[in-house]
Amino acid sequence: MGFFAFFGSLILGGIVGVLFEKWGLSHHGVLAAVVIALGGTILVCMVRVMFHLSFGSPGSDAIVGAAGALILIPTEAAAKRRRDRR
Repeated sequence: MGFFAFFGSLILGGIVGVLFEKWGLSHHGVLAAVVIALGGTILVCMVRVMFHLSFGSPGSDAIVGAAGALILIPTEAAAKRRRDRR
């Protein structure tokens, strides 16, 4: 995977994190959602390079990785923890 494809994937991962928060699909906060999405994107990029497994283009890998990471991290637990602090 090329240098520009990696950084383009990171940008797409960040956008997915912001959109998940904006649409109410996760309850982590914008910064935490972006960090989680970037982690999922980096993980999928590493799997793509190491094992040659992908969902298609690097962009679609980034979207799937970011969305998967945000879905796998329990969003309701974060929302409950935030409500309990109030």
